[in-house]
Amino acid sequence: MATTERTATAAETVFVDRFTDGIIGPSAEVVGTVRDGGHIVANTAPGCWGPMITPSIKGGHEVTLPVAVEGAEPGDAIAIRIRDITVTSLATSSGNDRFVDGRFNGDPYCAKVCANCGTADEATVVEGIGEDSVRCANCGAPAAPFAFTNGYTIAFDDDRHLGVTVGKDQAEVFAHDAARYAALPGNSVQNPILLFAPHDLVGVVARLRPFMGQLGTMPGVDLPDSHNAGDFGAFLLGAPHSRAVTPEQLALRTDGHMDIDAVRAGAVLICPVKIPGGGVYMGDMHALQGDGEIAGHTCDVAGTVTLQVHLIKGLAIDGPILLPVPEDLPFLAAPLTDAERERATALAARWGVAEPEDSLPISVVGTGPDMNSAIDNGLQRAADLLGMEVPEVKNRATISGAIEIGRAPGVVQVTFRAPTAALERVGLAELAREQYGRS
Repeated sequence: MATTERTATAAETVFVDRFTDGIIGPSAEVVGTVRDGGHIVANTAPGCWGPMITPSIKGGHEVTLPVAVEGAEPGDAIAIRIRDITVTSLATSSGNDRFVDGRFNGDPYCAKVCANCGTADEATVVEGIGEDSVRCANCGAPAAPFAFTNGYTIAFDDDRHLGVTVGKDQAEVFAHDAARYAALPGNSVQNPILLFAPHDLVGVVARLRPFMGQLGTMPGVDLPDSHNAGDFGAFLLGAPHSRAVTPEQLALRTDGHMDIDAVRAGAVLICPVKIPGGGVYMGDMHALQGDGEIAGHTCDVAGTVTLQVHLIKGLAIDGPILLPVPEDLPFLAAPLTDAERERATALAARWGVAEPEDSLPISVVGTGPDMNSAIDNGLQRAADLLGMEVPEVKNRATISGAIEIGRAPGVVQVTFRAPTAALERVGLAELAREQYGRS
């Protein structure tokens, strides 16, 4: 990690409580600059469902304004230590979705349009509760481009350790005071999804383990925030709306929208820098999620986040690299214990191997329009990072790691124990040792 000369404008800690309009990239307002080694503290708004039913949020999510990192230039990387994630919402609603025809132009996340008056990205007002409560401020027509196929409302305990899904009466109590129960930050403009009061599941108990569905750096081109990934981003190619991009522009994404449940407190996320300053942003906190987010959505919540950032000069990566907390590693990828290392040394000597390889875990994120494309992307990124051929990465991920699904249809982790010597060459060995102990 590099130490850069401090400038007068760089702060030790930058506090963030403001949000983009859903579009991230070079045009986004930068809220401040943090020094190398400094901290970012944010109050984040719920991600998917609230913004999805709020047409004036143009990107599908409501994420924080970016913070520049002092000295960061394209071709560098920023290591983000996730120091703390705390859920503040008292309850939320979620579930599997369906599109409402006529209320969007090709993409209901980032190209909403009023089916009655034709206004794009329309302002809305709230009238009552339920799926027709969000209405166009211009003409009064129902405006939400999404509805539930099967939905639920979940309330959390005081310690945010457990949640339980509630019935119709309690869901409607929450709906009538939705902003308070959602703990919406003061600068949030979303319509809270609690307004819809879904209650198809009642009495289901879930354990909380919060993580960030969006965390990363600004892409090199303006993108809808929820589409800063290879799967959702593919929907922008040849799209009929104004936020369409070319394949060359999509290649400038940073894959900040991962929905990987291992992006939680204690993990280290290493992000590419594709614009000056990098532009660290976050949002879409999830209270919990199973691998794959197979329902399409999970429990989106408001919360507080504390990050520490470190600049890595000259580490030119295409997408994120994750150092998960040890308990989140696949069985085969976990670092060797002292006892295992001792036995491996003896076994190597028995069969004529001078010494077993020193290695440490690493998880390279891959994204694409489908799972196979995402795997190929992750394998290639890992090979490029470590100076290997893809077949070698495949072997290592098979015998000392795993391919893990972050989000369907196309976000994966290629996780394996990488040679410490290769990590040394690219400047990641120190971070890996701090995360997992000596190699």
